[in-house]
Amino acid sequence: MKLFWRDHFSMILFNIIQLFLVLSIYWMDGYSNLSTALYSVFFGFILLLVYLLFRYVMYSGLYQILSTANIRDLDELIQMKVLNPLASALQHLLLQFYRLYQSRIHQLEHQQRDHITFINQWVHQMKTPLSVIHLILRGKIDPESDQIHDEIDRMGKGLDMILYMSRLESFEPDFHVEPVVLRKLVGEVIYDNKRLLIRNEIYPSNEVDEQLNVITDAKWLRFIINQLVTNAVKYSSGHAHSLKLISDVRDHVIVLKVQDEGIGIPKKDIERVFEAYYTGENGRKYSESTGMGLYLVAEICKRLNHDIQLQSTVGEGTTVEILFPIHP
Repeated sequence: MKLFWRDHFSMILFNIIQLFLVLSIYWMDGYSNLSTALYSVFFGFILLLVYLLFRYVMYSGLYQILSTANIRDLDELIQMKVLNPLASALQHLLLQFYRLYQSRIHQLEHQQRDHITFINQWVHQMKTPLSVIHLILRGKIDPESDQIHDEIDRMGKGLDMILYMSRLESFEPDFHVEPVVLRKLVGEVIYDNKRLLIRNEIYPSNEVDEQLNVITDAKWLRFIINQLVTNAVKYSSGHAHSLKLISDVRDHVIVLKVQDEGIGIPKKDIERVFEAYYTGENGRKYSESTGMGLYLVAEICKRLNHDIQLQSTVGEGTTVEILFPIHP
């Protein structure tokens, strides 16, 4: 209704000015019958109102389409009945654009599914030669073999990040909720990273309560903890440090703390560390930083309904907390 009046305001104003201009011409010509003049004005207004009513009835569908800003009602707008050719033509144009939009969306979704399938297959294919190299080097104890092992571990972690990144968009089909013994899972992550920890002189401490079970997806949580441990090692200062994984229970939540003694995060970067591709000041010092690790951690926690918090002090270390709600 507001759009109708705004559209016809200039026409109404023009008709009023035209009506009084004609009356003024007759008045200057000597016709001074006031009752006839008022009747002419009244009759002119009646004709204008009848015309506006006719226009409103004929074009109400069009104005309703143009006034609706909610894109979710596009199907309803396309099926709306209209009474005039202009509104019908606009409706037909919207229908053509909508069909083109749907076709393009389906095409892009199909391309994305093919891309994700290719990435997953490629990652699995790349893991096979890495496993073979591990088997070839088994039992060999020398600096060169150790270095090759380290590089293979780095490649494996990179492939895992690619795999989990590609699966994030199709999270639900790969999602399995179950009770998980938190201390056991933390111990498995520490064991998987033992070579990385030893090489960087990081001494891990598993201080998680053996009795604590959390409701989560074990595979995705393993990736989260593994990423936090990897980050803690990567941003250590190169000297012997401790890495503590501690559990706590407070305010109806179970808390897992990953606490390191690394270089810490500058205060200006703390609020943005969970943004995609944001590396910050520390990331510019370490060429391996991609800015995707903590982003993936935050996104996975959000989908698992786990909160994540981070506190850090430059030169003292960083503490990341994962909060699991306690289900009755």
